[in-house]
Amino acid sequence: MTDRPTRRQFLRRAAAHTAAVAAAPSIFLPAPGRAAPSERIAMGVIGLGGMGNSNLNGFLNKEGTQLVAVCDVDHAHHRDAAPQGEPKFGREPARARVEQHYAKDRRAGFRGCAAYSDFRELCARDDIDAVVVATPDHWHALCTLEALRSGKDVYCEKPVTHLFGEGQAVYREVAARGAIFQTGSQQRSDVRFRIAAEVVLNGLLGKLERVEVGLPAGPSKPKGERTEPAEPPPGLDYDLWCGPSAALPYVPARHHRNWRWHLAYGGGNLMDWIGHHNDIAHWGMGVDRSGPERVEAKGFTFPETDLYNGAVDYRIDCTYPGGVELSIGSHLKGGTRWAGSDGWVWVNRGRIEASDPDWIRERNDRGSVKAYASRDHRENFLEGVRTRRECIAPAETAHRSVTPGHLGYLSDTLGRALRWDAAAERVVDDAEADRLLKAVEYRGGWSLH
Repeated sequence: MTDRPTRRQFLRRAAAHTAAVAAAPSIFLPAPGRAAPSERIAMGVIGLGGMGNSNLNGFLNKEGTQLVAVCDVDHAHHRDAAPQGEPKFGREPARARVEQHYAKDRRAGFRGCAAYSDFRELCARDDIDAVVVATPDHWHALCTLEALRSGKDVYCEKPVTHLFGEGQAVYREVAARGAIFQTGSQQRSDVRFRIAAEVVLNGLLGKLERVEVGLPAGPSKPKGERTEPAEPPPGLDYDLWCGPSAALPYVPARHHRNWRWHLAYGGGNLMDWIGHHNDIAHWGMGVDRSGPERVEAKGFTFPETDLYNGAVDYRIDCTYPGGVELSIGSHLKGGTRWAGSDGWVWVNRGRIEASDPDWIRERNDRGSVKAYASRDHRENFLEGVRTRRECIAPAETAHRSVTPGHLGYLSDTLGRALRWDAAAERVVDDAEADRLLKAVEYRGGWSLH
């Protein structure tokens, strides 16, 4: 088993040379029975892997939107699947999919979908209202900030950012600009998670005592057979893919979705999932803009391969105001469980259970506290763009949800518990820890500012 990350590795969990290829901009004239372009939300998608394609397809089928541009540093690829048929990922397959979808509009003036390899080209367009960011984690902040500063609203996949300091920069920029921001923490728009949150928020559990957040363990061995460094495939600008983070050798088993197991680009399963289940824990606890008072990492283990260095097994014990104990880890049952003096409730994808089944019947009234209700996460974002109402998963909420994960990694790296001032977002009486937590080191001239 390899050693835990050093302090320098912790600092370098972020990552330039750029290149751009653009097609002609999309132009729509109104088709019969459809809203004019000026009444539609014009959108661009940055990052066309698995979630990028899912979001592209989802927004394509929303009324009142038009997809006008896509961006990816990879021309076309099969992700980690065996090549069969035409590639389905990357900018060119995405562009073709958009054009095919809008083929019926060609007589109305549709002129094609633009395709870029440099996200700044897409963000600079003044005919785009909203941008979807579905890149690997280490690009979330820079793509989001570029879009915000270009006057766009943003839908960004979780975790909201790769580094703690990036998260602060994003939510503050959203607030300063009055922008609409939605994090892709889709569980907030699932009725079961909302019901569970309402059970806790209305005090049905009595005095809240303990919260358990069960997340999956990470991989200890390489995922995939191609584990040796190789030349990046044609059509991939690998230097731009690495961007502000460390330019590690290209290895197929560490690319596409497997980038997340290395701390240069992701945060392992801990940071990949904490924005789901701990986000729900915070929602029920009513601490969406707060956080723990104490955080301690326990039992972190790391991969047997040098290809990855994200945690395999992990446990983070936290204390919240009022003496509530919250534990996050791979040792717990998946999902979120709250326990109080009068009972408990547990929720996961597709399942919800409680000590009193009446609490979780959808038709029942759980009390005067009504949690934000959304049945469709993408539609909730579009409603926000139209009405300027805050979305169900805003930037600061997302940042606060993953903060215990950042603190947990830091606690493990330093080998000590950390006291946390959530209001000031500061590690108490530990200048070294506070500096390490907030450090953002980029290569290649990239900057948050």
